[in-house]
Amino acid sequence: MALAMDKLALADFMAAEFPQVAADFSILDVADMAVRVRLNVDERHLRPGGTISGPSMFALADVSIYLAVLAMIGPKALSVTTNISMDFMRKPAAGADLVCDARLLKLGRSLAVGDCLIFTDGQDAPVARASMTYAIPPER
Repeated sequence: MALAMDKLALADFMAAEFPQVAADFSILDVADMAVRVRLNVDERHLRPGGTISGPSMFALADVSIYLAVLAMIGPKALSVTTNISMDFMRKPAAGADLVCDARLLKLGRSLAVGDCLIFTDGQDAPVARASMTYAIPPER
């Protein structure tokens, strides 16, 4: 299956549809059934103790799978998360961005299933893992 949206098209879509958060994320790579996305960490992403908050890591995983789905099916803004399971494995390094490697394991007509590994930028061990299911709106 060929890509329906490349890195530039996905970034333009995010800026148009989600201007409130688009600047938080940088799309690093788009491939068949996979994306790599950076969370541009700012003070608002931190929790007490100076580490990156769980909700910020959740947002990175959610946006990454969303972009992986859109890269394959095109700009269907109403695709939505229907399930997520997330494991927080290590404390992210303070002051560093996070990078998410997301891949789709299954892409059907109505559901997509994917997983994510989230890393502190420049480190080898993942800080979190997520498994997600997305609902894809029916064709009209």
